[in-house]
Amino acid sequence: MFSIRINISKSSGLAMVMCLALFLACVLVAGDAVAEYKMPPKAIADLADAPLTPSVILSPDYKWIVLAGRPGYPSISVVSEPELRLGGIRINPRNNGRSRTRHYTSLTMRNISDGSEHIISGIPENAQIGAVSFSPDGKNLAFTIASTNEIKLWVADLKSYEARLLSDRAINPIIGGSYDWLSDSKTIIAKVVPSGRGDAPSEPAVPDGPTIQQSSGRKAAARTYQDLLKNKYDEDLFDYLLNAELLKINLDGKSEVLGSAAFYNYVSPSPDGKYLLVGRINHPYSYTVPYYRFARKYEVWDTDGNLIKTVADLPLAEEVPIAYGSVSTGHRSISWRSDVAATLYWTEAQDDGDAAKESEFRDEVFTLKAPFDGEPESLIKLNLRYSDITWGNDNLAIASEYWWKTRQVRTWLIKPGDLSAKPELLNDRSWEDRYADPGSPLMKKNNYGRSILRTDKKNEMLYLVGTGASPEGDRPFVDEYSLKTKKSKRLFHSEAPYYERPVTFVNFDKKQILTRRESITEPPNYFLRDLNGSDLKQVTNFKHPTPQLLDVQKEMIHYKRADGVPLTATLYLPAGYKKEDGPLPMLMWAYPIEYKSAAAAGQVQDSPYRFVRVSWASPMPWLAHGYAVLDDPIMPIIGEGDTEPNDTFREQLVSSAKAAVDEVVRRGVADPDRIAIGGHSYGAFMTANLLSHSDLFRAGIARSGAYNRTLTPFGFQSEERTYWQAPEIYYTMSPFMHADKMNEPLVLIHGEADNNSGTFPLQSKRYYAALKGHGANVRLVMLPHESHGYRARESVMHMLWEMTDWLDTYVKNAGPRE
Repeated sequence: MFSIRINISKSSGLAMVMCLALFLACVLVAGDAVAEYKMPPKAIADLADAPLTPSVILSPDYKWIVLAGRPGYPSISVVSEPELRLGGIRINPRNNGRSRTRHYTSLTMRNISDGSEHIISGIPENAQIGAVSFSPDGKNLAFTIASTNEIKLWVADLKSYEARLLSDRAINPIIGGSYDWLSDSKTIIAKVVPSGRGDAPSEPAVPDGPTIQQSSGRKAAARTYQDLLKNKYDEDLFDYLLNAELLKINLDGKSEVLGSAAFYNYVSPSPDGKYLLVGRINHPYSYTVPYYRFARKYEVWDTDGNLIKTVADLPLAEEVPIAYGSVSTGHRSISWRSDVAATLYWTEAQDDGDAAKESEFRDEVFTLKAPFDGEPESLIKLNLRYSDITWGNDNLAIASEYWWKTRQVRTWLIKPGDLSAKPELLNDRSWEDRYADPGSPLMKKNNYGRSILRTDKKNEMLYLVGTGASPEGDRPFVDEYSLKTKKSKRLFHSEAPYYERPVTFVNFDKKQILTRRESITEPPNYFLRDLNGSDLKQVTNFKHPTPQLLDVQKEMIHYKRADGVPLTATLYLPAGYKKEDGPLPMLMWAYPIEYKSAAAAGQVQDSPYRFVRVSWASPMPWLAHGYAVLDDPIMPIIGEGDTEPNDTFREQLVSSAKAAVDEVVRRGVADPDRIAIGGHSYGAFMTANLLSHSDLFRAGIARSGAYNRTLTPFGFQSEERTYWQAPEIYYTMSPFMHADKMNEPLVLIHGEADNNSGTFPLQSKRYYAALKGHGANVRLVMLPHESHGYRARESVMHMLWEMTDWLDTYVKNAGPRE
């Protein structure tokens, strides 16, 4: 505390008072704003610092896996490194790569059958490894290594297990990947920084004039995007960083440049390795949509860089309708058939790309064979929106279509080699109906190293892998599906107390399959399972990363909402907890989801046998701090028929939350006066709404949310209507509009560099100001340099400290409610 004596003359009184007021305001603001990174209790910090399990990459011959080591959290100094935000992309200007990328630290080969291991040697110390890819024959492994100033391409010989630098040219991986193998397994097409590029353009000290945008009167509504181009300097810098040369490199190190430098967004070799499908982005650019809506041209080249065919020249797509399921006009999803040597396929909208427009057919798929001098042939016309095609052979492919409004998805059996054959319907269901999901086809590698449908030798059977959703929880399966009878035979079904997910066949003739198996107390590991018998052989032996949670109690609980909708949640209780210990303080962590079917909303999700995982984003760390945790209590927002889910968003949200609270209180595990609600992103939006419109919770934690829906006026989440079509919905759902109703403590946490669509950092700042103006108990924490998810160890630990302090103050140690 301090005191100030003031002697004010009549002539200078007003000025002095204003100066003093400004000074005191600055002192108070600075006092509120200045903070240092803090650490949570050791038990929580240790959980956050738990080592990450290596990633697993399977070889194309299914004989080896790569164990790719993963590092812990980077430091705030790394996250704070220079970053450019252009065209919807975040770029590291130092090494000409993406910023905020994940990387590996080591590569180890493990033989699936005998368990032998070989560490890839020759990799520099502290290497940041990325883009790991086997050659089609599985004899070599390519990857990139990023340094401070550049990214280089490396390759490892899998006989010697030694890595070497393949080319001294710096890779340009910002858009469209780093490189691709040709099918000969000896040649790579890489995108590299143009030779002799020179220095980056300098930002003008004095502008040449204003930046102007103009609409010609045509409708061009757009969703809210972040990191867009803003002016001519941004365009110049974008061109400088994104321009690349295509380099053909042999494994002996010889290389040649193909074509000229351009903004290549897509490069894909044909399966036979004789052609390249090349996409590049052209001017004009846009200041209202990201780079993937810019003008693009697609061409077929031979592998010497000669132009063979211009496939599509697409204009800037600023006027794509905003109705869900709308698409751009012209060629979309241009790619190669994976089952034949060199045949292109793509789809074109038949409804002007407008999902709101009535049309018998929505999309039509075309193919064009090498040498690309004929007319495109129509493969299939779709009544719904094109999703994808999975290729098998000339007599077998599966085409998928969907429709957002009805949540409908259909799959068709087609014969690409017989265009006169009528498509045969395989499945027609709602994608919300998890119980009816027949699974997805297993794939295999063909002679080109491409993935195609796994079939039996007679091409009469498909093999499907699914989550196996059921009232008992998810039970993954493998089915043998007859293309003749359209019936399935179950080959494998995950059994309690394990959750075992099939990955792929490693020996089809012997019916040996690789699975990923886990239980509540056993971390996920890979196993070889014999489908003809009971043999089970462990392939990996990853240790429990958080043994301190080994005795945590986990249970999938079932209860009902007031309107009868069945709900589920996962209840966690601290190790050693006994019912006679009485009710605990509880953290409830949730995320609302919209449904068009009450029956689907009530289906059980997840499995009671999944491993207890801890991540920076999960509520699990507070199990080590004396809290019970209710994770992912289902918060369905249902709108059947012509009713939209959000028409009754608040009522359904509060009803679902009340059902969850009533259940944990009924069980005697949670103190009704000491329950907190929290969530991230749309879960933060949920949290603010629940605190504003109910008295179910003692306090709330809202991370990286959006609170004023008028700032996302052309739709948000699953809401298709614009603000001007449904202003009452936007108003009713926006916690910002009801700041005067907040009467529980709320902490808002947000990354200062959040680039998620809609969750601008401004959302939390303005909401905090509104709550503060109405006398709410609220705290705002802005994490420097963090995006929608938090990366720096300092940021994560401070977030955990903030949440722990808030929970302890306003939940655990709170007295009875008044």
